[in-house]
Amino acid sequence: MNNKRTLSVLSASLLAAVAMVACTESAKAKISMVFKDAPKPGVVAKINGEEITEEQLVGDAQLELMQIKKQEYDLKMNQLNKLISDRVLGAEAKKNGMANAEEYIGKKLLKGEIKISDAEYKKFVKEKNIPESNINDQVKERIFSYMKEQKREETIQSAVAKLTKGSPVEVYFKKPKSNIQVDIGEAPIAGGENAKVSVIIFSDFQCPFCGRAAKTVSEIKKKYGNKIKIAFKQFPLPMHKDAEPAAEASMCVYEQGKDKFWKFHDIAFAAQDKLDSENLVKHAKASGADEKKFKECMDAKKYADFVKKDMTYGEKLGVRSTPTFFVNGQLLSGALPVEQFSEVIDEELEAAK
Repeated sequence: MNNKRTLSVLSASLLAAVAMVACTESAKAKISMVFKDAPKPGVVAKINGEEITEEQLVGDAQLELMQIKKQEYDLKMNQLNKLISDRVLGAEAKKNGMANAEEYIGKKLLKGEIKISDAEYKKFVKEKNIPESNINDQVKERIFSYMKEQKREETIQSAVAKLTKGSPVEVYFKKPKSNIQVDIGEAPIAGGENAKVSVIIFSDFQCPFCGRAAKTVSEIKKKYGNKIKIAFKQFPLPMHKDAEPAAEASMCVYEQGKDKFWKFHDIAFAAQDKLDSENLVKHAKASGADEKKFKECMDAKKYADFVKKDMTYGEKLGVRSTPTFFVNGQLLSGALPVEQFSEVIDEELEAAK
């Protein structure tokens, strides 16, 4: 036993020594760099006398970098909103002879316990598409807690908005703005052919978040009409077995008419659990497509390469999840509310005047 222990200790010591040597050797092999001020704007490095631009440095990581910048901006804005609420409501608390902002919120803004009516609860469940079968007492309690917190935040936000109306907060950092060039190519489009604002979507027919986003896209179409152009790029994810056939099916419908594509789009997203081959035929017929032509198109796998090209192109841009949107090159990710899209679309429409 003692010999075994001795061997174990020696082995451990030997491994530790090897690791130290490896770390030391790694440190010696460090690339030689000198950190200096840039010789001119836009240049970030120089390799063998050749200047490297910011664009060259970022390369195909442009999307990932923008997401990091947006996260930093969102974090700063969240912190700033907290500071504003604390300072503004703290000042109001002082005027009203109260100890702090929290006391003012409780007594003046909320005036007691926040209540959620049954009607509000039912509306929330319906809007969020939460199946009744998934709701037990624990889930219901969590929904009510979430809704109470939301109502609390909305009440505070409304009060702070009124109090800062006559004295706006000055902000000295800017929202990051990307300029990612996205080629629409032969993607199905809706809206104005010559619109100056384009909303390009990379989506997956079986992705639940894309299903939610599809409803938002319908709202955007109704709100802006021909003022914008919406393009749908195929990006079926590997874990969704029916997504790629559904993508091909949508293009088989599209070749029979643009409006038919968008009808198929809405039907397929509303029935994401029914995207097998038999149901795809039903969806195509419901969209107004000729069944025979559709089946011939699907059997020939006519758009298999088209879908793969969209996927490859999306990956090259840096798309890693669905849905991913580009509004005139501005990145928006996930099933966001229509208000967030409107904010960016309105800015781009204003800039295009």
